[in-house]
Amino acid sequence: MAHTRPDRRTVPSAADVVSCYARSAPVRLDTSLELICEHLATRYEAGVLVTVVSTAGSTYRKAGARMFIMADGSCLGLLSGGCLEADLKVHAEQVLQNDVPRALEYDMRGPDDVLFGIGAGCEGAMRVLLEPISSGSVAEVALLAAGRATRSGLPTSLVMIHDSAELALGTYSVAPPLPGMLVTAAELAIDTASSREVTVETAGRRARAFVQFLAPRPHLLICGAGPDAQPIASWAQSLRWRVTVVDHRPAYAVPDQFPGAEVRLIDPRLLRSAVDLESCHAAVVMSHHLLSDATYLEELADAGGPQYVGLLGPGARRTRLIQKLGPKAAKLNSRLRGPVGIDIGAATPEGIALAILSQIHAWLAAPPTGN
Repeated sequence: MAHTRPDRRTVPSAADVVSCYARSAPVRLDTSLELICEHLATRYEAGVLVTVVSTAGSTYRKAGARMFIMADGSCLGLLSGGCLEADLKVHAEQVLQNDVPRALEYDMRGPDDVLFGIGAGCEGAMRVLLEPISSGSVAEVALLAAGRATRSGLPTSLVMIHDSAELALGTYSVAPPLPGMLVTAAELAIDTASSREVTVETAGRRARAFVQFLAPRPHLLICGAGPDAQPIASWAQSLRWRVTVVDHRPAYAVPDQFPGAEVRLIDPRLLRSAVDLESCHAAVVMSHHLLSDATYLEELADAGGPQYVGLLGPGARRTRLIQKLGPKAAKLNSRLRGPVGIDIGAATPEGIALAILSQIHAWLAAPPTGN
């Protein structure tokens, strides 16, 4: 069986991963949308959706981040390190009582904030949109539709109108009742894979909206369903990543061992036909079975993706597997990370999972190639 502890002599730092292996496609690491959609889909409860629509300077979260404040004051997600949430709860109570959305601005860039504001001292400014959520409301329909798209690995967009005298403030899907000019802006956001602030005129009056491009959330493929794969899958799902686990052994490919993940019992030789590898952003090969790992690597080499392929085990095992691949190994040269994981001195399955996911997270956070 292969060693599971990363080889400290060859494990790269996060900076090495970012500088050498940039992504080739956009991916979204802020999965506050998925967190709220899970709540709305499984346990309906009236509350207030709070969305960051613009920022300046240093802020804890950036435009597009969300949290949900329930009627009892409990929250899903954070928009600051805790310095804004108490004040947001007060305003959310008013929004819920009046059933009227509103926008707020917090400016913490000077000494006046410490004296007269909320005392955050964060040296940043933030504009947020608060809107009541009810069953079947425009905002709920928009969020759930976006959530369905991201669960399928598809890009989408949302429009947050946060300043207008004519249009109702709130979150909209790319469809009526959203005005045509904003539908066009939302479609352009998907085409260009970029979010933007948009100003339009309706009835001679200006309206401002934040048009958010929502890239797919990370999709992690784990080749090998042994016990040490469980904490990797669990931690990835705590980040709201999409996780697919495959194995050729019925005793290991058990969905109950990977709650929330897609688990498939497959022959490693059929990986390309069993899994949509184009939708995967990263793969970790860790079956602890030499021939199976070689086959997984061969399939990933022939597929040309994903661009990050992590291999568990020491350097000597990697060398042996590369030799088994022969000429096909060249197809993995710029993609293979082995031993996988950042050197954090991991000694337990949970620590190794942290090392692996930290490396993948750093790589996913790197700007796409060419940007």
